[in-house]
Amino acid sequence: MKRAVIAGASGMVGTRLVKALIEKQTYDEIHLISRRRTLFHRNPLITEHIVHFDELDRASYVFEEGDHVFVLLGTTMKQAGSKANFVRVDYTYPLKLAELAKAGKAAQFLTVTAMGANRDSTFFYNRVKGRFEDELIKMKLPALHIFRPSLLIGERNDVRPGEKAAEVVARPLMKWMTGRLEKYRPVEGEQLADAMLTVAGLERTGFYLYESDDIQAISQYGRK
Repeated sequence: MKRAVIAGASGMVGTRLVKALIEKQTYDEIHLISRRRTLFHRNPLITEHIVHFDELDRASYVFEEGDHVFVLLGTTMKQAGSKANFVRVDYTYPLKLAELAKAGKAAQFLTVTAMGANRDSTFFYNRVKGRFEDELIKMKLPALHIFRPSLLIGERNDVRPGEKAAEVVARPLMKWMTGRLEKYRPVEGEQLADAMLTVAGLERTGFYLYESDDIQAISQYGRK
């Protein structure tokens, strides 16, 4: 029985990932850990587990040996409203899910941070992402895949004016971002979802880090 467990299925990348999983039918069961019902709840492949993320221990039963776990939680400082809330969503909750996945003997753990993630960064956002990466690595998960996209672009379910403005500026420049600049190219949400699904399917063990250019190359490979 091949199972996928996803936290963050309502976001841009999570939505595309779940749609791809349903379409490809590479998993026998797809389990969504969510704070509320998602648009996928009627699909026969989907089982939803509604839980308050401050009580994630209640979702420990979801994880089973051999699972492929995708954690796609994330917010912005503006949406979070405070640094404390941002840390809770982008660090505390994802790290707790990693602990539960390890305890449940999950085979693959895949998550998204950001380009420039570094616990010593002068930027708060990148420091939090860097701390998260460092703690994940310390956990010595059987298979850890961290995806570091630059600007994520595409249709979102939430409103992010700052990121939308950046997308408007970046899109016309994408064709010129080659060679050394390729790693800075914006990544489509669909590309990231495709890359994560492709990597999970390879079932490699160990630690892997994917920058924007890697993500786009893997996405193209997965579509062949």
